[in-house]
Amino acid sequence: MVMLDTLANALATIKNCEWRGKREAIITPASKLIAEVLRVIQKEGYIGEFEYIDDGRWGKFRVQLLGRINDIGAIKPRTSITYRELVKLPEHLKKYLASRDIGILIISTSQGVMSHKEAIKRRTGGILLAYVY
Repeated sequence: MVMLDTLANALATIKNCEWRGKREAIITPASKLIAEVLRVIQKEGYIGEFEYIDDGRWGKFRVQLLGRINDIGAIKPRTSITYRELVKLPEHLKKYLASRDIGILIISTSQGVMSHKEAIKRRTGGILLAYVY
């Protein structure tokens, strides 16, 4: 099995487990980027605790689900966005969020991975990775 986008697969796993009403999701393989994205989602209150499990191969994440996610996914193609575009939130990005105040865009910036709200506070842009609401 060839895995091209591990972040997209991890988010799809979370979405599928949420839809089935499961209490936890096992994400494999693990990566630093997935860990950072999970940290942002956890900080925003969409998931509970998550832990890294070393299985001797690629590693896994066990993620506690709280039933708060309506939709989650990777943004493809990964496009860059400036601070000014973030403040205005152009039409082509509004399709990822349910409403202006509901949900977050996850952005990889030079200061680390963060939500679009935090990126606006820090006045920085970056590359769009994912969305959650």
